[in-house]
Amino acid sequence: MTPRDLAVDRSDPPLQADEATTLRTFLDYHRDTLRWKTASLDAAQLATPLAPSDMTLGGLLKHLAYVESNWFSAVMTGGDELAPFDTVDWSADRDWDWHSAADDSPAELRILFDRAVAASDQVIDGALASDDGLDLLSVRTDGRTGEAFTLRWVLVHMIEEYARHNGHADLLREAVDGLTGE
Repeated sequence: MTPRDLAVDRSDPPLQADEATTLRTFLDYHRDTLRWKTASLDAAQLATPLAPSDMTLGGLLKHLAYVESNWFSAVMTGGDELAPFDTVDWSADRDWDWHSAADDSPAELRILFDRAVAASDQVIDGALASDDGLDLLSVRTDGRTGEAFTLRWVLVHMIEEYARHNGHADLLREAVDGLTGE
């Protein structure tokens, strides 16, 4: 199988666009990259780690669904995280999202990820439609500094988070079935 065989629509961000469009399209590009790197894999493949790490592609999907929910639903709006993240005892297992992914089917992981992305996009759309746009401040603040985050900061952070984890996904996918690609 080659990267082109996978049915994930992924388009490059425009070379010339305003700041909000550039940030959103880079975030979408990285979201689609994760979808691409996890496409067509079964439960066993999504649960396959690459030693010495216990990281898996399924764990990446669930972790990034959690990260989306945390930053957009909780931090930006002050609301609750999406289910199932809203009821997790994080003090019992700080890495629950990673560890519990093996208990979920591929369809459940993909639905959870897509649901988290859709909820995040609603928050982003609302924020960008406001007078503050990218300068909109989060409801929740940084635990260390007490400062609010701008939407701009959160979008850049999310791009960084995906870029880092998509590098992991490259290695994991190659180890699972030999698929390589940008």
